Amino acid sequence: MPLPQTPQTLVTVLTGYLGAGKTTLLNRILSEQHGKKYAVIVNEFGEVGIDNDLIVDADEEVFEMNNGCICCTVRGDLIRIIESLMRRRDRFDAIIIETTGLADPAPVAQTFFVDDEVRQKTKLDAIVTVVDAKHLLGELDQAHEAQEQLAFADIVILNKADLVTPDELKTVEGRIRKINPTAVIRQSTRCDVPLDQVMNQNAFDLARVLEIEPEFMDEVHDHEHDDAVTSFSLTSREPLDPEKFFPWIQSVAQHFGIDMLRMKGIIALEGDDDRYVIQAVHMLLEGDHQRAWKADEARLSRIVFIGRNLPREIIEDGFMKCRARVEAVA
Repeated sequence: MPLPQTPQTLVTVLTGYLGAGKTTLLNRILSEQHGKKYAVIVNEFGEVGIDNDLIVDADEEVFEMNNGCICCTVRGDLIRIIESLMRRRDRFDAIIIETTGLADPAPVAQTFFVDDEVRQKTKLDAIVTVVDAKHLLGELDQAHEAQEQLAFADIVILNKADLVTPDELKTVEGRIRKINPTAVIRQSTRCDVPLDQVMNQNAFDLARVLEIEPEFMDEVHDHEHDDAVTSFSLTSREPLDPEKFFPWIQSVAQHFGIDMLRMKGIIALEGDDDRYVIQAVHMLLEGDHQRAWKADEARLSRIVFIGRNLPREIIEDGFMKCRARVEAVA
């Protein structure tokens, strides 16, 4: 008789540009009365950490990695810390990783793709990006890190909303949407968003995001700003040929993966009654069958690309050539 599988430990990644409010949110998570216990991994630049001293005096286990940015030099350290935590997983309910304000979240997310033990024992629940409503527009124009942090977000905490007017807040939200049309946006003052809208969201699961907010995939994104990071979505009402689609999407990841920050899609494959969900972080692809298409559900293939100056015309041409009956509809 097989042994019952141990549930995966959920991991939340907190990211955001310098001064946005990440530590404020982390302190709220650690200090509120929710009955949960968290292991915390904090990353900073420099030999002497500061963020760790700013965290409230909680009963959590805090691991500080200050020998480099989590996104470029210490992913091996991150894997080792997670593996160490898993050996005493009975002491906590979930893991929180707070990255430095200059970190690219991609390698953190990739950790949960590429390391077998980490992938088996943990599950990336959400990448939560905290942004400063008053200063975000200026940061986006000056810092590519701020754009990339938004690009990878599953949930955006639009913090310091009380410091801007309603019209300014609408403008900021519009700019976020142009970079990342699939993220859930929560407005906040001092990161006062309800924690049940941040933790345990299963938000890294694309299917859940699209079930709740399918209009995020609609193609309504005009790029008024010269952002290095932008997004576009593609749709086909014709089913896709799996023998064409899978080699094509692998080729896209291989050729454009460095600039393709996130890719998410729900695909209708010819002869397949189940929805196929696919997503990528840079060159790392992940996909699987999800659930059966509902009887009253349009079998649309929808895919969104978020990246740096991706060649939309080339990608769109390849996508449309994956249609199963492309000759008949050409």
